[in-house]
Amino acid sequence: MAVLKVIEVLANSEKSWEDATKKAVKHASKSVKNIRSVYINEQSASVKDGEVSEFRVNVKITFEVN
Repeated sequence: MAVLKVIEVLANSEKSWEDATKKAVKHASKSVKNIRSVYINEQSASVKDGEVSEFRVNVKITFEVN
């Protein structure tokens, strides 16, 4: 039986929601091992001068606990 844990991570990117998600996983993997999946909980964006300036994600990252 595997024991799984879920953490919530917020990340942002000037490129895309996909890039923000990749940044969240990359940053989490520095201290969390055995990441199994990522679930995008929320997406949002900042707007400046009528243009999207930043993409934001709130993700849940699932990993196996040894």
